Amino acid sequence: MNKNTEHQDPNTPEHKRGFNLFTAISVFFLITFILNVILSLPLFNPPIEISYNQFVKMAESGNISKVELWDSEIKVVLKKDFDEKFIHDLLGISYSKNFKNMHQQIFYTGRVEDPDLVRMLKQNDVEFYRPVIRTSPILSFMSRWVFPVVIMYLVYFLLFSRVLRKMGSGGGMMGVGKSTAKVYSMEQSTGVVFADVAGQDEAKESLMEMVDYLHNPEKYQKIGAKQPKGALLVGPPGTGKTLLAKAVAGEAGVPFYSLSGSEFIEMFVGVGASRVRDLFEQAKKDTPCIIFIDEIDAIGKTRDNQLGGNDEREQTLNQLLAEMDGFDSGKGILVLAATNRPEILDKALLRPGRFDRRVIVDKPDLLGREAILKVHADRIVLADDVDLHAIALMTSGAAGADLANMVNEAALRAVKMGRSAVKQEDLMESVEVVIAGKEKRDRVLNPKEREMVAYHEVGHALVSALQKNSTPVTKITIVPRTMGSLGYTMSVPEEERYLMTKDELLAEITTLLGGRAAEMVQFGVVTTGASNDIERATRLARSMVTQYGMSDTFGPMGLESIESQYLDGRAVTTASEHTIAAADEEVRTIIDQCQKDAIRLLEDNRVALVKISEHLLEKENITGEEFMELLEEVKSQA
Repeated sequence: MNKNTEHQDPNTPEHKRGFNLFTAISVFFLITFILNVILSLPLFNPPIEISYNQFVKMAESGNISKVELWDSEIKVVLKKDFDEKFIHDLLGISYSKNFKNMHQQIFYTGRVEDPDLVRMLKQNDVEFYRPVIRTSPILSFMSRWVFPVVIMYLVYFLLFSRVLRKMGSGGGMMGVGKSTAKVYSMEQSTGVVFADVAGQDEAKESLMEMVDYLHNPEKYQKIGAKQPKGALLVGPPGTGKTLLAKAVAGEAGVPFYSLSGSEFIEMFVGVGASRVRDLFEQAKKDTPCIIFIDEIDAIGKTRDNQLGGNDEREQTLNQLLAEMDGFDSGKGILVLAATNRPEILDKALLRPGRFDRRVIVDKPDLLGREAILKVHADRIVLADDVDLHAIALMTSGAAGADLANMVNEAALRAVKMGRSAVKQEDLMESVEVVIAGKEKRDRVLNPKEREMVAYHEVGHALVSALQKNSTPVTKITIVPRTMGSLGYTMSVPEEERYLMTKDELLAEITTLLGGRAAEMVQFGVVTTGASNDIERATRLARSMVTQYGMSDTFGPMGLESIESQYLDGRAVTTASEHTIAAADEEVRTIIDQCQKDAIRLLEDNRVALVKISEHLLEKENITGEEFMELLEEVKSQA
């Protein structure tokens, strides 16, 4: 049970639980405002406005009893024995309805600059005075000190109370500084065990020792071994770092505190450090337990003295370091953290004694992808023709989240097609949906563009098939996709590969340029359809020169380094401008040679290019088997 939750009587009505000081003050001011409005309303005799000339005539006629001289107006009261006919003629018939009570009526007119006003009032024996407003000391104190404080209090609650409630739960001023960690007790466990995590056997093996220590600390203490204080889970997004942390808690059967690194950081300096202290205080009461901090790079960035530093983040990091040093590892507190940017973390955070282990949670290999597909496929109904090994071969480089999405897309497609089980074609289509998007049948190409797309895609496939070191073709299509492609050629390796030779990389670049070569061979022009192919080919050729040491000019010399390897893998130049210019020239040479090779292969096999392209124009989709049959047929006729 969450210890931050306040105990409230469930039978207490909601309106009584919500009645607080703010509600009482709001009701009080509302009632006061209504009473003031009611009392200020002139319900019986509303003042009547008259002109200044009428006021002067009324005074000179001797009908005015007294006059109040204000800064902006003059208030007039008639005598009891006023001349009714004169007032009637002066004011008009509309004011003669109730002349008996006219002496109680208040008249007013605007104040004008009249130097003869006082003399005129004295000559006509009119009582006049200027009212003096005396301010009570108590009222003055209230207006200067109490009312501003009350107004600020109201503004505070109206504008900031909701924000501050979100900054923490329970205790203190609106819960500021309290931890927002979610605790899963043994009765309310994570529900995830290691059996639910596939494709990460090495990571599970590293974490299993920590789980065993939580279960049997005596056998480790007997030999003098200490429990690791923490483990840092490092890997690309979607590989299952959070799932692994939950599985550790599920296997150990201990409370699990889970929160994101960004939840520590708030607008007030010191709040994050307070939350770290509160989090570890809670954890010490529930030992043994596991604390999991997701995206720890939000608070664990390297500290520096540069301008624009974040004092709140650094104070939070300092407090986290102090807390991890302060608890005894034998108490059964295990701190897990996850990040996909380990290169920016502070060195003090990574040293042994804080995070003793770095567990790499990388993208799964072929066997791992097949195991992940089996885990997710167990939750759906599969047809007999499903081959998960073939799907695993097609999804090289996919993370666990990608594979889960593919399986779900296949199930959705099966329902859409009216089937009661997921077939192999559903899984194949789901892979294409994730890679290239859904088919866009409403995008109609004109005959010339459609023919160019067909020759472009067959050019890729034909160049790939005519080389020794290329990947076999699985499918060719000219159906546009929602991610922007007008068609594509899918190639699937026959086995999982971890290394590539220089010849294989050159064959890959040649295949990428095969579509552009087909346009040049058949139509004598080039189109914008090869933009993505050129980008990928250039990136591959640059990597050969600057990273892989496959350059004839530079040899085994690194010209670029990789940053954020678990995110975008951005290459950063480490060489001079002169060297990079020379590298650019060698990249251009590689691409030019591969383009010439692709053109030569297609010119030598022009008949196959035309026949397969015409077949693709007719069918729109052809499989790798159909493509190879057509190619062998053309070769046999030659």
